[in-house]
Amino acid sequence: MTQYPANFQGLHIRKWFEFREETLALESGRPGDGEPLTKLVIAAAVRNPQPGVFVESFDWVIRESAALGREFGRRFQAALGQSTIQSYGKAALVGVNGEYEQGNAFLTTSFADPIREALGGAEAWIPSTGKRGGPGACIDIPLAHKDALYVRSHYDTVSVTFTDSPGPDEIVLAVAVATRGRLHARLGGIKISEIIGKDGLR
Repeated sequence: MTQYPANFQGLHIRKWFEFREETLALESGRPGDGEPLTKLVIAAAVRNPQPGVFVESFDWVIRESAALGREFGRRFQAALGQSTIQSYGKAALVGVNGEYEQGNAFLTTSFADPIREALGGAEAWIPSTGKRGGPGACIDIPLAHKDALYVRSHYDTVSVTFTDSPGPDEIVLAVAVATRGRLHARLGGIKISEIIGKDGLR
């Protein structure tokens, strides 16, 4: 098996991705009800540490993923500037020589907590998804409100592809954020104004 030199905290990262979209109107053409909905995805194509083998313990990956989460957080801060986010989600796209579980190992709270901190704090867990696939495979990243999972206005999805990734021995790790809920959300349920945290209104 080819050895790839580590270039980030014991991991080999081949490529970083950044995608941004801004929605101004509904599919029906109706203009938005306030600020545009901006979604930002940051992703990394990471060498699978142990492709093609059954792994009994993922402790090492979970431990090292904390540094990766801090780097994601730093990149989000740089890309967002003064913008604040209201929802988020994460995903793993595993190359065909790997197991889905090997992607999940990167997405635990060790990875997610530094991202929450970089985004200004959050109360809700980060929804996630994943699958195995080849280069150019599409993955749908779920979004939910960062402080209260059951805010219907913020249930959303962002779909992305990664051109030449993942290679057979790679895992693409992706995190998505959004600056607001869906345009003209009208399904009822909990409202933003009803989300109260320990520091007051969030």
